[in-house]
This record gives sequence, structure tokens and C-alpha cells, in this order.
Amino acid sequence: MKKHHLQHLSDGPDTRHMHPLSTTGTTQPSNAESWSSLSASTLQALHELLRQGEAENTLRSYASAMRYWAGWMQLRLGHTIALPLSVEVVLQFIADHAPRQTATGVRGELPVEVDLALVQSGCKAKLGAPAHATLVHRLAVLSKAHQSRNLPNPCQDPRVREVLARARKVYARQGGRAQKKDALTKDVLQRLLNTCDDSLVGLRDRALLLFAWSSGGRRRSEVAQADMRFLRQLAPGRFVYTLLHSKTNQSGRDNPDQHKPVLGAAGAALQAWLAASGIQEGAIFRRIRKGGHLDGTGAALSPAAVRLIVLERCRQAGVEGDFSAHSLRSGFVTEAGRRNISLAQTMALTGHQSVPTVLGYFRAEAALHNPAAHLMEEDAVDTSKK
Repeated sequence: MKKHHLQHLSDGPDTRHMHPLSTTGTTQPSNAESWSSLSASTLQALHELLRQGEAENTLRSYASAMRYWAGWMQLRLGHTIALPLSVEVVLQFIADHAPRQTATGVRGELPVEVDLALVQSGCKAKLGAPAHATLVHRLAVLSKAHQSRNLPNPCQDPRVREVLARARKVYARQGGRAQKKDALTKDVLQRLLNTCDDSLVGLRDRALLLFAWSSGGRRRSEVAQADMRFLRQLAPGRFVYTLLHSKTNQSGRDNPDQHKPVLGAAGAALQAWLAASGIQEGAIFRRIRKGGHLDGTGAALSPAAVRLIVLERCRQAGVEGDFSAHSLRSGFVTEAGRRNISLAQTMALTGHQSVPTVLGYFRAEAALHNPAAHLMEEDAVDTSKK
């Protein structure tokens, strides 16, 4: 495929019209006649419904992926992105980004100068080949962009699917499996809690950590969105939180497992935080200004702020490891596996829809306690008794 000179991307490519959920684009959809019968206000309403029906994190990931496609197209091929893309362009994209063993080492086809320009333009964070999950995600977003416009989808071409399947095996051989964050099990969590004093910040962080962990390992977005409307107090220090909206229940359908208990130490910490902050409505977890005063706007913490709280408490506790907000979720599941809590009971609180996902945590913990892993120690003990 012919290479073109690089073009400067000072402000990054504009991909607002290229969003996968957009009802407009640079190319007219194949069913243009049906769209043309709708008024501009109706099209705008449909566009807003599509966007507002997706989680904010999903929308951000879509935008990021399409921005990368636009940047790669302009820098690598010298073209402005316009749908539909050809199969050849998608195959070039895979060849550029999927690393393989060559005579000069493991690498993809992406020229070094293009890789550097993509970083400098803000299309990617660092040099080098992306993780397999990132490559698959960018292709999935492109596929969705074609599907939403009823355009010929190059990502469904047998050649693309075959190359991508083989690339997955190459990634696996190179050890390119997704690296999971360390789990904040109860013993590690307790060390974080010990850093929380009786200041307003300390009370908030203690309540946040325990709420997220004890109610089933809440995702950081769920913690950030926690609202007093959905919190019901049963007794002093005993609450039930109704999780109406989550990653696995974005439609807000009624679910018997959406009621999450906040009891024991978590309930006591939450009650102490609410009493000290005076919060009676709105967001449960909020920013605290310098000087230890609650933010007067009533604005909730962002998901990124939840992550930073976990990282800061890990630092203060001197906990070593690769932790994040998700460590609260994986820590809850891992602790449940350690204590032989049933899958059904665990998943009722976490909200996991995938049994294999939960089993992954269960089995990783169970392997450490498998009697077969201690055969040498058992033999040593038995020999000493003879």
C-alpha cells in the first residue's frame, strides 16, 4: 500500500461526524431514502437518543477509537477518513498494529515516524504496538460505525476475520494477555482503611472504600453516581442501596438483585460520613475543598476521582502492587472465593453476568489452597512421622 507524506495534526482530527452512533456521516447510508423522509428535528432527536442511551464511558471510548482511526488514516495514508473504508485499508491497519516476529525482532508495520506523530497529536498515549484488546476495540468501533449507517462493513470480510484470529494467537504466544489489576482483598483493604482519620476527607474515603467493597465490589462509575434517592436506611448503621443503572443493566430494568446491602463496618462508616457532611440529598460522595469544606455545588466525585482516592490510600498505606479502583471489585470477588461463598451469592451482589469472569477470580484463589499444590510439604510431614 502506498505511503504518503505525514500531515501535521496540531489539534487532532475532527471526528464528531464519524461517531459510531451518529445518524449522519461523510457518506450517505444505503437506505438514504428512508432517512430523507425524516425532518431535521426528528433526525436530531434520534441522534440524541442514541447518544444518551449509551454510558458516558462507552461514548468516550467510541470517540477515542474514531479519533485514532482518523489520525492513522491522515498520517499513514494521507487521506481524510470517509466511510465506508475498504477491506485493504482495514488489513493495513491490522498489519500496522499487530506485532509479529521478524528478522529484526517483534514489530508491526507502522513506521516509527508515524507512531511518533500519533503520540504527538494526542491520538495515542505512548509509542509501540497496542494491546490486543485495544486493537480489537478499535476494529469493533469501526464496525459499529459502518453498521449504524448500513454501509458495507469491511470488518466482516472473511480475510479480516481470519487475519485478526491469527493475530490473537500471535499475541498470546508473545505473552500479550491482558494484565489484571491486583485485588484489594480484606487484609489489604484494612490497611487502606487504617489511613483514614476522622477528618471529613478521612470519613468520606473510609465510607467510599467500604461502600464500594462491601456492597459487592462496585465499579468506580457506580460509586461516583451513587445518589441519596436510592439509599434506604433500615436501622442505625444498616442501609440498602438500589442500583438502578449499571454496566450490565443500562436500560434500568427491574432486577431482584439490584438491592445492595451496606451493613456492618460499611454501614457504620456511611452513617458517620452522612452525619459529618450533612448530606441529605443528591450525590453521596462529593468533592472536599481545601480547608476541609464540602464542595458547595453538590457535585459528585468523578469516576477518575474514585480511582485517585484508591491510589492515594494505597500510597499512604505503603501497599505495593498494581492497584486501581477496579481492585475493590476484584478484591471482593477474590475474598468471596477465598471464603467459599457460592457463585450465585457472589454474583447477586457484584452484578456479574458472566460466570467465567467470576470463576477466574475464584479459581486463581482456590489454586493457592489446592492440596495437590502442597504434595512435597505433605510428604515431608508424613516422612517425619515414620
